[in-house]
Amino acid sequence: MKSIAALSLSEVNVGLKILMAASECVPFAKAGGLGDVVGALPKYLAQLGHDVRIVMPRYYGIDRQRYGLKLLPGTLTVPMGIIGEMYCGVCEGRLPGSDVPVYFLEHEQLYGRDGLYEVDNVGFLDNDNRFVFLSKASLEICKMLDFTPDIVHAHDWHTAAVPVLLNTTYLHDSHVGGKPSLLTVHNMQYQGNFYEGLMDVLGVGWEWFNYLNLEKDGEVNLLKGGLYHATLLNTVSEGYAREMQTAEYGWGLEGVVRERAADLYGILNGVDYDEWNPENDPYLPARYSADDLSGKAVCKSELQRDMGLPVRPDVPLIGLVSRMVKQKGIDILAEAIPRLLELDVQFVMLGGGEPWAHFYFGDIMVAHPEKFAVRIGYDNPLAHRIEAGADFFLMPSAFEPCGLNQMYSLRYGTLPIVRATGGLDDSVDNFREHDLTGTGFKFFNLDAQALFDTVGWAVYTWFNRPDAIGQLIRNAMAKRFTWEEAAQKYVRLYQLALERRPRGEIQEGRRTPLTVSAHKGAAPMAVSRRRAPARKK
Repeated sequence: MKSIAALSLSEVNVGLKILMAASECVPFAKAGGLGDVVGALPKYLAQLGHDVRIVMPRYYGIDRQRYGLKLLPGTLTVPMGIIGEMYCGVCEGRLPGSDVPVYFLEHEQLYGRDGLYEVDNVGFLDNDNRFVFLSKASLEICKMLDFTPDIVHAHDWHTAAVPVLLNTTYLHDSHVGGKPSLLTVHNMQYQGNFYEGLMDVLGVGWEWFNYLNLEKDGEVNLLKGGLYHATLLNTVSEGYAREMQTAEYGWGLEGVVRERAADLYGILNGVDYDEWNPENDPYLPARYSADDLSGKAVCKSELQRDMGLPVRPDVPLIGLVSRMVKQKGIDILAEAIPRLLELDVQFVMLGGGEPWAHFYFGDIMVAHPEKFAVRIGYDNPLAHRIEAGADFFLMPSAFEPCGLNQMYSLRYGTLPIVRATGGLDDSVDNFREHDLTGTGFKFFNLDAQALFDTVGWAVYTWFNRPDAIGQLIRNAMAKRFTWEEAAQKYVRLYQLALERRPRGEIQEGRRTPLTVSAHKGAAPMAVSRRRAPARKK
């Protein structure tokens, strides 16, 4: 893994044409941080003078009229291997607040349903076809638009087939042939692994179903294929770029990531400070700044009142806005919460996820109505009010590729209490009592005791060191994580990818050895020559 700051490049190109393929994009569709990145990064790339086009599905919940989508003339034809040709309409819209075009794939059978990937925590059985279609349509649409990108930027497993297709069946395509690719990994846990018959839908040939390409444990693993085939790789923090090379965080693909470590970079996500700013946030009952925190006290009392807690300025209020899943440390919080509630504290919690957590924390609220309040589901205005009204913001994640709430919390003067992993570790500086530096409180072991001890440390400091809390708030509110800076780093990666040669090619139906340009630290990788496995009947 390399630091983006270490790149030594020629003058960065202006006016790059960038095709971005993704399954989510704020405000149209979001399940996690992926949607935030795709909804923000293109706007800032455009401000730097680049032509960015986004391709994504039009899910059932994306209303044409609300977003002013216009159906383009013609029909997009997408080759789907053994399934044959499939067809879809294309709607065009714009990212709000920009001129960045977004092209929505209109296909009722694949995308006309509630949920992006699942309903009630059960994934759709045709997710393989849904996202292979997205990957292929993202390339085919270039012909429809007569758009020839300089680089193709894919995100996560949903479009990880794009780099594979660029190196195989689209290698000599009139619009995307020979183009470099960047694959951004937002979460290694989700890999897009499906039964081996998906090879017949991909249509790239069974010679690519081997352990150095798409095969893992007898299945097609789309993320693995993308990791091997993309010109460059990146993830959403330098910390996670290191972690994903380990068995603990690599989810079985850590060896692949280590092989590509010379081509892997970490770029911390930015924050949209137009939306997350306590000085002008429309969702807050009172605005405030680092110079005048009186409005924050109003936000706290109103949050306590809204959540049904006693209005007490003399008690620390701890906020959580999180999916209730193991990745977010919800299991260790469940174990620690009885002891935590023995402290003189209050908790407000917003989120949804695993059903057991809904019932468990609902029962905690019934048992401790004066100390604990929870709302199940997601409520964006309430999320803003929690960021502003809480004194501390808790994120006990098992792993966190980047995380955004800790960055929001810093801007709102709400001190993060985080587990030191991934982007949480990168963006929060631990409190040092001797010189009052830092921006929050960190713990390292993933267990209830470490969580309890660190919350106890923060609460003790709140009661006994108001001078330290005041300085930490000033430190936190001075921090900035801007998309302007992140976008410049992505442009540097695009430039580096453009200086590379293609990573592989097809000759007479066989794969030649993968080729990497003479980049220090990068070495050619051997390729399996074994025959394709027999297909299951």
